This record gives sequence, structure tokens and C-alpha cells, in this order.
Amino acid sequence: MRLTQEQEELRSVARSLLARYEGTAAWRPLTEQIGVASLAVPEQYEGTGCGAVDVHVVMEELGRVLSPVPLLGSAVLAAQALLATGDDAVCARLLPGIADGVAVASVAWAEDGSWDPAATRATAVRGTGGNWRIDGVKQYVLGGAEADVLLVAARTDLGVSLFEVAPDDPGAHGETLVTMDQTRPLGRWRFEGAEGRLVGTDGDGARALERALDLARTALAAEQVGAAQACLDLTVAYAKERVQFGRAIGSFQAFKHRLADAYVLVEAARSAALGAAFAADAADSADFSRYASVAQAAASEAFSTVAGDMIQLHGGIGITWEHDAHRYFKRAHGSAQLFGTPDWHRRRIAQGLDLAKRKEDV
Repeated sequence: MRLTQEQEELRSVARSLLARYEGTAAWRPLTEQIGVASLAVPEQYEGTGCGAVDVHVVMEELGRVLSPVPLLGSAVLAAQALLATGDDAVCARLLPGIADGVAVASVAWAEDGSWDPAATRATAVRGTGGNWRIDGVKQYVLGGAEADVLLVAARTDLGVSLFEVAPDDPGAHGETLVTMDQTRPLGRWRFEGAEGRLVGTDGDGARALERALDLARTALAAEQVGAAQACLDLTVAYAKERVQFGRAIGSFQAFKHRLADAYVLVEAARSAALGAAFAADAADSADFSRYASVAQAAASEAFSTVAGDMIQLHGGIGITWEHDAHRYFKRAHGSAQLFGTPDWHRRRIAQGLDLAKRKEDV
């Protein structure tokens, strides 16, 4: 699992741009100069057709600075959901704008805290003219209430399906929520007879969404690794500067042990996240879902632990509003809940490996 020279250069340029442009101001330079939104979009839809490993490289850099740009929700989750439907006409119409970064897409999917398609209760009923009428409430929508392209998961008589809904439809009501992590906008959308256009095949939405979600989990794991590394780097730097009892606190053995443990956690999570990205790009990806869950569980726990240690090892300054420690801590715990908790992913892995059945056999 080695990055190519081009991927290392991509990392370097992304880091340079993020150092020059803060917050959402970085989106246009990132999309115009290095095409970050087009990385996982095939060339036939005006993307660069790179893959999950290239996305991993950029997501790590975004995580380092807790960037709020909409790469995860738009160019990964939404774009991959569209591609997974196999609807060439819709992809040809929507993906070029998403790949260019001009159009930002959101997927309204989760309900009652669950991303499981089986938990979808929003309904879609066929109306006149071939379109559908959608009713339901969606939570945790990446990007908040701001979207140029809005995709909605809803249940029909044939199962869960994916629909395109105009964000300004009279029956679609979005609001950006006040969240603990202010660096990642999340929204709630309420649909009351909103007009939707079916994307892909009726009843095939669960399959498409599951594939897109695993790719989003892989990208999120990379972001968490980048943020965890930033926490570690900041703490190491502080340990060299802060003097107590006439010596740098980083010279104390107990402090060294904490930093060593944090380093092991970050590197293990990086290996898991990178392994999932390579599995996503492999021709035979039968085990990709398991790799995605391993990456998400490892990265979530590593980031949460290292972010908590960062606050403790910074002492008094670590609990102040002016220091960045609280921002990383909030992102860590918000991210760990986003696409399934570590415990949920471990259960998913166990079920995939039939561990319960094997235990009974023993």
C-alpha cells in the first residue's frame, strides 16, 4: 500500500492550498486548481477518474485543518450514490457540475439516527407525469440546508429507491442545525408531498446507497486519520515547548508513554483507512464492506482517544475556547457517530464473518 509520486504531489499541493485559504474559501481553489471534486468521478462524466486512494490523500489533508468544504457529502457520498444507480442519463446531467465543484450535492438519507436502508420510513408515491411525491423527515444531511442537487432515499412498493428533488421545491423544507461540531454543517430536511424524479431502478436504491456509504466511510476514515495526526503533532510540539520543573514536559517518561500510545493508534488507523481505500479501487472488492467498517471503527476510536489526550496533555490551555483542542475533540465525537459507531461496525464485521455461528459450533 504505497502512494505514487503523483499522489504525494497531490497531498503537497492540497496542504499548500489549505494553508493559504481558510474555511469554505478553500473550496474554489481546491476544485479549480487540483480538481478535488472530480477525483472519483469517471472521465465520461467530466471527472478525472482517479479513485478512492486519491480521495484518501485529500481527505487526510482536509482532516488536518478540520476543513468544512463539502467534499465528503457532495463529491463522495452523493456522487458515488449517483454512479451506483447506473442511471447514465442522470449521471451525465448531474455529475459534471458536481465534479467541477460548481454544484454541491447532498443526500437526504438517515432517519432516527440510522443509515440502514432498511430503516427508511420516508415514502414515495407515483404521481402524474411519471414523477413521485415524497413524504418524510431526514436527519444528518451533510451540507446542511444548502444544496444545488438533492438526492432523497424513500420507500416505494418495490423497496428503497433514490430520488432527485429540487431543493427549492415547495414541499421540501431544509434547515441547517446547530451542532456541537461547528466545522461540519448538518441539516434536517422535511418533505411534504415534494416532487421527486426516480434515479436508477425502482427498488434498487438500497444496494446503490450501501455502496456509496461504504465509500463515504472510507473517505471519512481518512479524514479522521488526518485530524488525529494533527492532534498528535500539536501535542508533541507543545511537549517540547512547555517547561515544568526546569525541563520540557515531553522529557518525562509518563508523557512519552502517552505520546507513544497515541502514535500507535494513529498509525494503525492510517493503515486500516488506506487498506480500505486500496480495497475500494481493487477489481475484486468482495471484502470491501468489511474493510470499510474496520477502517471506520479504527479511525473513530483513534481520533476520539488522541483528541481527548490532546486536551489532557495540554493542561489548562487545552480546555480554553481560544485553543483548537476543543474543535478537534468535537469533530472526533461527531465523526464517530456519523456513519455508524465503532460498536456498530464491529457487530457488522462479526456478522459478515459469521462469528456468532462459529462460536456456537465451538
